[in-house]
Amino acid sequence: MKRGWWILKGIVFVAVMIALFGTVTMLLWNWLVPVLFNGPVVTFAQAIGLLLLTKILFWSVGKGGHHHRGPWRPYWKNKWEGMTPEERDRLKKRMREKWCPRPDQDTPSANV
Repeated sequence: MKRGWWILKGIVFVAVMIALFGTVTMLLWNWLVPVLFNGPVVTFAQAIGLLLLTKILFWSVGKGGHHHRGPWRPYWKNKWEGMTPEERDRLKKRMREKWCPRPDQDTPSANV
């Protein structure tokens, strides 16, 4: 009997949260998007659809926690720990040159 109440409470809680998030999404969208971007006004059902779409596109879908870090994280952690301080400095320098070029550095894009 207690299990049935917990299940019912869980269903009601999920329904209330969906209604709350859907309403907040709809109100914020209808307040901001038509004025700022001349976009359409959305209904409650469309707001729920937008929430579902963002869940699919941007949040984890059916996977365990921390999957966004990627399977390569332990590999690089072990590799980093096995490096000498000089090797670490060289790697940092290479990464900085590759991903964070300064305007005063000679880069191929600066010469074009």
